[in-house]
Amino acid sequence: MDFAGKRFWFYLISLAVIIPGIIFLIIAPGLKTGIDFTGGSTMNLSLSEPMTQSTLRKELNNLGYSEATIQRLDDNSFFIRTKELNEDKKNAIVNGIQNNFPQQIIEVLSFDLVSPIVANETVINAFWAVLAASFFVFIYILWAFRSVPHTIRYSFAAITALLHDTIIILGIFAILGKLMDIEVNTFFLFAIVTVIGYSINDTIVIFDRLRENINLYPNDNFSKIVNTSIRESLGRSLNTSITLLITLTALLLFGGSTIQTFLLVLLFGVIVGTYSSIGVASQILVSWEENDIKKLFSKKNITR
Repeated sequence: MDFAGKRFWFYLISLAVIIPGIIFLIIAPGLKTGIDFTGGSTMNLSLSEPMTQSTLRKELNNLGYSEATIQRLDDNSFFIRTKELNEDKKNAIVNGIQNNFPQQIIEVLSFDLVSPIVANETVINAFWAVLAASFFVFIYILWAFRSVPHTIRYSFAAITALLHDTIIILGIFAILGKLMDIEVNTFFLFAIVTVIGYSINDTIVIFDRLRENINLYPNDNFSKIVNTSIRESLGRSLNTSITLLITLTALLLFGGSTIQTFLLVLLFGVIVGTYSSIGVASQILVSWEENDIKKLFSKKNITR
């Protein structure tokens, strides 16, 4: 397959995915933020008898708190995070569970309000982490690929693919938040950083093969070398991605709802990261080599 020859199709596919996401990001409320970002309340409940997490979740749903997140601490205690509660609403939750399970002795070990300031600090720290990672990736590629011509192009192409993946994931979850009421939380941020790491890793695999082939076939056309490098790396990339997708799908189907957002981001991220390594990062190098932008705005093409 002539990957380089079809680079404009890759660009159009990316735009077709990115544009709807950006539109939904602009439309209020953009990403649908969860309790982690809007603030809320937390409770630590201790029960006298063991109870499953799914049973407690069902009880909270019946009481009107379907958005609550539940974390099991041990067999008899749970950490619950939900929308902001006053003392009466907190007591109503405890009494509601008590009425359905009269054998239980429920004790509220702690009850606190969660400030969105903590989440804002997490967002800022995640932003700086991504920025720092991008900078060091940029510098590393400059050093690692110093033996090939135009090394800086490889750094820019890798960072562009990274931004491409991040924007697509944000757009997908803006759409899911609007259409399916899926919220983002701090797990979403952690998953975004994980996806960035995977995407860069897959891009470096193809770039490394490209570097070897440039040294082996210095007189060949650059587009031909890119096609050869992608074909030689394709099996490894697809095998890694497919096995990871199978694992993530299994966790998504049988895992708890607490990590559902995290798994969804990874699921989409693996697909987008594999695609961008082949259809974005590598093709940017070809477009740069072939002067596509200059040709696009040439006098001849403008006349056409």
